[in-house]
Amino acid sequence: MPPKSPGSPEGAVKAVTVRRARTSDVPAVRRLLDSYVRRGILLDKATVTLYEDIQEFWVAERDDNAEVVGCGALHVMWEDLAEVRTLAVGPQARGLGVGHQLLQKLLQTARWLGVRRVFCLTFEVEFFGRHGFVEIGETPVDSDVYAELSRSYDEGVAEFLGLERVKPNTLGNSRMLLHL
Repeated sequence: MPPKSPGSPEGAVKAVTVRRARTSDVPAVRRLLDSYVRRGILLDKATVTLYEDIQEFWVAERDDNAEVVGCGALHVMWEDLAEVRTLAVGPQARGLGVGHQLLQKLLQTARWLGVRRVFCLTFEVEFFGRHGFVEIGETPVDSDVYAELSRSYDEGVAEFLGLERVKPNTLGNSRMLLHL
């Protein structure tokens, strides 16, 4: 992380550590998510879902005061496919590379798991494009995998598949894919 410049606002983030999320981080993740939901950038998630999925999350924590200033999740969808979800950075940490650090950790995790492709549904095309993601049109799975995925109750999987019941959730978003 770059050092704080003389003109930077008081409370500016200097350095962060990206670590696995814990259940005690859910209130901070909730606050980060809420700021994006209010602006229509991320879909809301029930707090119970955040607790259920906490093992998928990583958080960026300030080194100076342990405040959680960013989060992101990696959801495995199939043998070779995962999705980046809920990537959010607090306003005090935007533009400082926190999103980059979180995404790098999620991609490192995907590689460790043996995932070869990572998907995201996003408004942040430029950010993900800088990290090698490319926009895609159709769902990049064969018909057998599509049929299996369509049995999932997970709303994110339904969005990935472009199922009719979730179309309103995805309006304006770009579907992007990265081959690892």
